[in-house]
Amino acid sequence: MKRISAAVAIAAVGALAISGCAAGGDSDGDSGLVEGSSITAAWNQAFYSMNGNTSFGNATANNNINYLVLDGFNYYDNTPALVKNTSFGSYEVLSEDPLEVKYTIADGVKWSDGTDIDAADLLLNWAALSRALDTPDFDPADFTDPETGEFTDAFPTDVVYFDSGATPTSGVGLVSQTPEVGDDGKSITLKYDAPFVDWELSFASPLPAHIIAEKALGIDDPAEAKQAVLDAIDNEDAAALAKLSSFWNSGFNFTEMPSDTDLVTASGPYMITDYVADQFVTLKANPEYKGDNAPNIEEITIRFIPDPLAAVQALENGEVDIIQPQATADIVTALDGIDNITVNQGVGGTYEHIDLQFDQGKNPENIFSNPQVREAFLKTVPRQEILDKLIKPIAGEDALLRSSQIFVPGAEGYDDSVAANGSEAFAEVDIEGAKALLDASGVTNRDVCILYASNNPRRVNEFALIQQSANLAGFNVTDCGSTEWGGLLGTPGAYDASLFGWQSTSLGVTNSLPTFETGGINNLNFYSSEAVDAAVKSLQTEFDAEKQITLQQDLDKALWADFYGVTIFQFPEVTAFSDRVTNIDPSILAPTIFWNAWDWEVTDGGTAE
Repeated sequence: MKRISAAVAIAAVGALAISGCAAGGDSDGDSGLVEGSSITAAWNQAFYSMNGNTSFGNATANNNINYLVLDGFNYYDNTPALVKNTSFGSYEVLSEDPLEVKYTIADGVKWSDGTDIDAADLLLNWAALSRALDTPDFDPADFTDPETGEFTDAFPTDVVYFDSGATPTSGVGLVSQTPEVGDDGKSITLKYDAPFVDWELSFASPLPAHIIAEKALGIDDPAEAKQAVLDAIDNEDAAALAKLSSFWNSGFNFTEMPSDTDLVTASGPYMITDYVADQFVTLKANPEYKGDNAPNIEEITIRFIPDPLAAVQALENGEVDIIQPQATADIVTALDGIDNITVNQGVGGTYEHIDLQFDQGKNPENIFSNPQVREAFLKTVPRQEILDKLIKPIAGEDALLRSSQIFVPGAEGYDDSVAANGSEAFAEVDIEGAKALLDASGVTNRDVCILYASNNPRRVNEFALIQQSANLAGFNVTDCGSTEWGGLLGTPGAYDASLFGWQSTSLGVTNSLPTFETGGINNLNFYSSEAVDAAVKSLQTEFDAEKQITLQQDLDKALWADFYGVTIFQFPEVTAFSDRVTNIDPSILAPTIFWNAWDWEVTDGGTAE
């Protein structure tokens, strides 16, 4: 039979990221692993990078998988609450003023190739996430391919540049001094230049330093490779660091199983063992993983199915066991006709929005550098029509028009912020007002090319409604839709406006700020505002909850006043899974269905055909 349950209610979420059977197997000792067991999940976008900390790789499609193959010091459960992952390592505050945090790797923790995880991995992670050793004032814009979003072969070989989007005013960017290595190479201590309220969330999962050094510096021995990383950082060896940063940026980008399997070296409960381009990634239990989150299922295959109805059909046919497609009315109807599944519906932590390119757009006149044109375009976006036609048929009365760049609907501070932030001016379409502003702007080239996922039916419909409305005001909206839209975000010259969703990844008060801060990793539209940067800086050092809300409201108001872009709706979320798999319990935060994949179990103890 089919069971329907309500999804978790919206919380005050923060950080954003760019969604027949064989015989049963045997349990592997006390680990709970059932040998030979396998399931298949579906996602709507293909994986393309094992480094989710670059501007190119920071996408949900990547980070769902990276979450399972790269371990770290903490993660969120579906409460949602932050869980310390002490089986990987521990961290402690040694001093609050100045802020000093020590990170220590637990005993016996190894990479999937058997190499110890240690301070070399952590120190290289610091260098990348802080950019403290980067060549000053280098701008990579001229070396980014507008067709792919990746760095070109012309990228300078003598430049140290880690593409983490770190700024010297936030997160690990505040750790400008090289950390101290201790505990026989098992720990590093970060000394912050200033307090940072969300320090506990700032140190992401590391990549394998020995693999990076092997490929970048030509050192085969893991111990020697690690030492070369430590030496390069300690000596600020620009020549070595340039090679290390180049590989860190691009070496883990791949769209099919790499011939060099060193590139899938893992630290988490799973590791990538197969990848067929645009079809699927297969994850298998990592034999070197000894942490607390040891998996029950030996093999998880993630199929890439962009069309939501195709995902539903695959679930009905038994080809996949778990889906979380972008919801449409047709999806809800189709799921209602399938037996032996569980359907979980509710409002998710992702919101739809349009961002305008303040600089380096596709239009040769850089159309949205003009505030009158930005205001005019936002007046044409049919937010309510999109909600009524595309979202209400799915979510009914739960359909939510979002009117804040910072706050989630229902969160403390949302209502007051919406009342004062200026979003009311864009509650309804105003074609005549848009025409007047556009004429007054003096802009002659009115082309606006919008980037969106061309293989996503809902986005195709959204684009059509926006195009029709904006053209009535005198814009010439053209189609920059692409199946590779994720890698193109932030690429100079690729588009003028983007239509996509930001998915919340944490409860941190500062973690949406890299979207708006000058030079932040999620600042994909070249936006820069002294007022916004000042509010961001204040928020990063403010520990008082009431003052945090006030600062966020100020920030929200400044973004709307700049005509930064427009928020549209909070995502309706639908998860469905077959009765042959249990312990599926989605979180409102990324990676949603995958957050506890190690707890999943197959009810038949075997494999899907």
